[in-house]
Amino acid sequence: MTSFPAFPRVHIATDHAGMELSAHLVSHLMAKGYDVVDHGPKVYDAQDDYPSFCINAALAVVADQKAGVHALGIVLGGSGNGEQIAANKVKGVRAALAWNHSTATLAREHNDANVVAVGGRQHTVEEATALIEAFLAEPFSNDERHVRRIAKIAAYEATGEVIE
Repeated sequence: MTSFPAFPRVHIATDHAGMELSAHLVSHLMAKGYDVVDHGPKVYDAQDDYPSFCINAALAVVADQKAGVHALGIVLGGSGNGEQIAANKVKGVRAALAWNHSTATLAREHNDANVVAVGGRQHTVEEATALIEAFLAEPFSNDERHVRRIAKIAAYEATGEVIE
């Protein structure tokens, strides 16, 4: 069994609507001991195209995990929906939209989600921070039923075959 550091590396990306929350999370998580990699954007642009930022963060999560690095991702936007969709286009990513404590923890516990999406316009900074912290702290249960279900999703992703 691989031994991971107490805190995973965190890859974070946002669109213009999540920039304030992203800046807060980067400094907050780094102060707690996380190794945070900011995938942008670096400057505010109300017309930005968030998919590249989110896809780059998701690619980095998958690359780190393949290299044996304990890594998770955060994608932020106004609602978090588009950012979740973009991240989920990366092979190996299981991005979940979290809107309350239960959805944040169950995404990790049951689905082994490796990226969380949060809508910056849907929560206060404090609420969003609590959702992110809950997601990052929750381990995957490794229950056989969850492992089996995730394997079926991965098999479809790899082959296009639906396993009953």
